[in-house]
Amino acid sequence: MVKLLSKHVFKEELNMAKKVSTRKPLSGNKRSHALNTTKMTQKVNMQTVVVNGEKVVMSAREAKKYRKNNAE
Repeated sequence: MVKLLSKHVFKEELNMAKKVSTRKPLSGNKRSHALNTTKMTQKVNMQTVVVNGEKVVMSAREAKKYRKNNAE
């Protein structure tokens, strides 16, 4: 499928992966030896996985569980 973006530019519509996971980043404080605090976040390790022929974005932990439970 081709979408018309402007007068002369055509862009092919891509099949984007659907986000399945509901996990959120972990937030907290980084503490130095002097006990200074700075806010920090640990992001979730999101991976693109093909499930039943469809691209899905899920966390690495969920992908590992999916591969283990659906092993053939």
